[in-house]
Amino acid sequence: MEEKRSVESEERPGEDVMYPARWERWLRTLVIALASIGMGYLFFTNLWWKPPPDFACSESFDFQFSDDNTTSGLCYWIATEVFYANPPVPDTILEPIVTNSQTVPASGPVAGVPIGWGKEANAAFIENFVQPNFEWFGYVIWGMEAFIFLSLVLGFLSRLGALVSVAQSSHLMIGLAGIPSPSEWQWNYILMLLLSLLLFGLAPGRYFGLDRLLRPRLMALRDRGSRFGRLLLPFT
Repeated sequence: MEEKRSVESEERPGEDVMYPARWERWLRTLVIALASIGMGYLFFTNLWWKPPPDFACSESFDFQFSDDNTTSGLCYWIATEVFYANPPVPDTILEPIVTNSQTVPASGPVAGVPIGWGKEANAAFIENFVQPNFEWFGYVIWGMEAFIFLSLVLGFLSRLGALVSVAQSSHLMIGLAGIPSPSEWQWNYILMLLLSLLLFGLAPGRYFGLDRLLRPRLMALRDRGSRFGRLLLPFT
């Protein structure tokens, strides 16, 4: 009985102080579950426009950026990241930009976060590693997003799933932010990253899903000296 109480107290430290009413605890769990499932579903919907084995690319896996539809699918967006790694795209985020569909008043905020070095490093990584190995690396990209979907929707290894989401959202933010297109808005990717960071800190599976069942067992393994339990526990 004492061991059970200690596990519960470790699972929910200070819960009675922070959420004294039952309805508040239910509300907290509901909001976290909706955010986690929603983020997972976002990645789920993005699995189907680039399905393996060709990832909706042309037969030659053409990575030349153009507007004549010779490049398509995942190859098109990889080529887009490389093409826009250099000016005229601004090398900052959070700073107002002017596109063909949006004019930001000159009196708006001018503070920004420089990411030019990140865009150039990302382009170099894509050109020198991703593109030459795309036939198998495409599966890595698709598999990462499939894992994020399963992890955040099922609440299974949810902190690990959120960490992978942080990595993928950071990549999209650096690679695609600031593209002068009416269909692209840099805050899409910034908000994805912020929500991923929030879920990483919360570990949503502790509030719903399979991690609620998995954590007590991993704690027991850890307490018996198991490296497996000690390794996996922080990712739940």
